[in-house]
Amino acid sequence: MSDSPQDSNQEEMPLVAHLIELRTRLMHIIGATLLVFFALVAFRNDLYTLLAAPLRSLLPIGSSMVATDITSSFLAPFKLTFFVAFFVAIPYVLYQIWTFIAPALYKHEKRLAIPLLVSSVLLFYLGISFAYFVTLGPVLKFFVSVAPEHVSFMTDINAYLDFCIKFFLVFGFTFEIPIVVLLLILGGIISTASLIDKRRYIIVLCFAISMFVTPPDALSMTVLAVLMWMLFEVGLFF
Repeated sequence: MSDSPQDSNQEEMPLVAHLIELRTRLMHIIGATLLVFFALVAFRNDLYTLLAAPLRSLLPIGSSMVATDITSSFLAPFKLTFFVAFFVAIPYVLYQIWTFIAPALYKHEKRLAIPLLVSSVLLFYLGISFAYFVTLGPVLKFFVSVAPEHVSFMTDINAYLDFCIKFFLVFGFTFEIPIVVLLLILGGIISTASLIDKRRYIIVLCFAISMFVTPPDALSMTVLAVLMWMLFEVGLFF
């Protein structure tokens, strides 16, 4: 029996049918995200308090976070809740993407795609957890410690939220490096031997990338660069 896509015995779906199917999957994704959002919206202030805890513990006595815009105190918790809802719904989002592309995949591609899909979700969550529990505190401590003596450290709640979202996304996607390395090798785009030969250049590239995507301090840049390098080695090992 030839290894063919699941629906090879049927007529190819017309473009309109593909678009309708895509619209259905997008509606499911939006609906799931909104469902989680409305389930969490009552806890929006608690979520922001949890997010701000690492910074609030470092602020000098008499300092606090501020809202420089009249709508910030209202919109920032809602914005955070939306991103949390999307993060929570990511497994369902990826499932919808999978159901859309699965009929066009070969059997051996499906056997490979499922473990990679599950691994990518777990690694993304692991990256965000690493950023919050391990890296965020030291990075914030550095910024608080270098503030000039006569400058009050009072961070805007919206600016802090944007900083954290970027910070978490950077580490979340960084933890996907082993998956990317595996896909490049298994897809025949590059060989393991070639990656080993180019290891020194990849290490330099890790530091160059971390310099652009992290805050301008040596600590977070070094942590991310070393982490990217180690994750590259993990992907190369597997």
